Parts: sequence; C-alpha cells; structure tokens
Amino acid sequence: MHTDINRKSLIARFPEPLRSYAYLARLDRPVGIWLLLLPGWWAVLLAAGGAGAMNPDDWRLAGLFGLGAVIMRAAGCVVNDLWDRKLDQNVVRTADRPLAAGIIKPFSAIAFLALLLCGGLAILLRMPLVTVLLGVMVVPLIFLYPLMKRITWWPQAFLGLTFNFGALMGWSAVTGIVGLPSLLLYAGGIFWTLGYDTVYAHQDKEDDLRIGVKSSAIRLGRHSKKAVAGFYAVAGVLIVAAFLAAQAGPFSVALLVLPALQIIHAHKRWNPEDAASSLQAFRAARNTGFLVLLAVFFHG
Repeated sequence: MHTDINRKSLIARFPEPLRSYAYLARLDRPVGIWLLLLPGWWAVLLAAGGAGAMNPDDWRLAGLFGLGAVIMRAAGCVVNDLWDRKLDQNVVRTADRPLAAGIIKPFSAIAFLALLLCGGLAILLRMPLVTVLLGVMVVPLIFLYPLMKRITWWPQAFLGLTFNFGALMGWSAVTGIVGLPSLLLYAGGIFWTLGYDTVYAHQDKEDDLRIGVKSSAIRLGRHSKKAVAGFYAVAGVLIVAAFLAAQAGPFSVALLVLPALQIIHAHKRWNPEDAASSLQAFRAARNTGFLVLLAVFFHG
C-alpha cells in the first residue's frame, strides 16, 4: 500500500504516544522541513554576503531558522490533518495518519498545536521587529492552506505563498528590511513550490477525483510535465535575478547551473502516472534546494 508514513525511520522505535505525535508532526519524513527551511537559509546567507562574511549574529539567526522550521512545519502538518482528517480516511496514502486513523483525538492534536505555536513564537520574538511582523502575517496562511484544495485548482500555488515566507523573513532578519532580492527569491520559491508540489499531488489524483478534492495535478492533467518544467524554469530565472540583485559574485551565480542540471535530470525521470516516481521526483526538490544553498554559500 502506498502510504506516506515511513515505518522504517527511527520514529518507528519511539514508544507510544510519542511515536504517534512524531508521525503527526511528520518527523519521519523530514524532506518537508528542508523545503520550508531552505528559502530562509538562502535569504540569510544572501543578505549576509555568503558564509565567509557571516558574523556570529547571522549564524545565530540561521540556527533559529533551523529550529523554527522544525516547529512550524510540524504545526502546519497538525493544522492540515485537523482540517483533512475526514478526507484523509478516503485516500490510500493518508488513511494511516494518526488523526485520520483515530489514534490521536482532535482535542489532543489542538493542544499539541498550541504547544508548537508557543515554541514558534518564542523563537520568532528573538528576531528583529520586521521579521516578527512577517512571521505573524504568515500564520493565517498556514491555517487557510488546507481549505484551498476545496475551493481552487491551485492549492499548490497557495502553499508556495506560505512555504516561502522564509525568504522574506531571512533577508529582513539580517538587514532589517524587505529588499528586492528577497522579493525575487520569494517569487522564485513560489514557482519552485508550485512545481514540486504539483509533482507531489500526482500521487493522489485518483483518490482526489473520487472524493472531490482539487489540485494542480488534476487541473493540468496530461500537460503536467510540461507545466512543471515551465514552473521550474520561471523559478530559476527569478532566483538568478535575486542573486544578481544582491550583487552575488560571478562564481556564485555560475554555481546555479548545478541545481538547474539536477532538477532537469530529476524531471526527465519523473513518470506522472507512477506514484512512487512522483514521490521520488518530489524528494529530489530537496537536493535542488541544497544546491542553491551551495551557490549562495559562495556569495562573495
């Protein structure tokens, strides 16, 4: 059965109820943490002028973003599963999730969510005011995202708006403002997410059609592969523009060819009709993000 719970991870050895809450937070599948975190790290390093120019406070901020990504990704998963627990029961991939399976009750999940949000707020308050304001602005998007699959064919675009706020927050945490490079990085991240989450949505096409859930994978249909390639191309152009706007060095900009080649390779291998292939292609997005981080590492 195609399930998104990784029963081979270290989480499977945790005692109950810790194991079920770890599954609820998706700690068994950390790829989502990286996809949330990487735009923030891109922005922190880009604003600081690369790893070699970072001061202790910049490294502190990078650490806070790392911890914040773990907590807020978990919070987003809890929100999503609270909204979708009835829908998830009818989807093969998600039927075993703790809320859908009744292992964790909604009240307990809400209490866990409150704890996570308190932790996220504690981290956020250690950052500059403009970053705190941006962090507050993204919270409504986190709560609204699960509703998008009920009202629009493009919930993946809404996820892009939500998941890439780290690009704005990372830049503002270092500089105190929201500058043009961060806006370009944010826009590039939105198209990147639209691409990889459309790939991800191809795992559930049949179930989504049956229960009436919308997605870009269904809307694009047989044109998905070309459309996703287009989304990635736009993302690449915008990320290059962000590097140039931040006055990144030529070596740093040249290194962006590596994520471009990697994502082209992963995209060529993707079979939209195969759920396992879609999951593999989705996970490849994490490697793309790391290669962009490598490029910004050598900013100067």
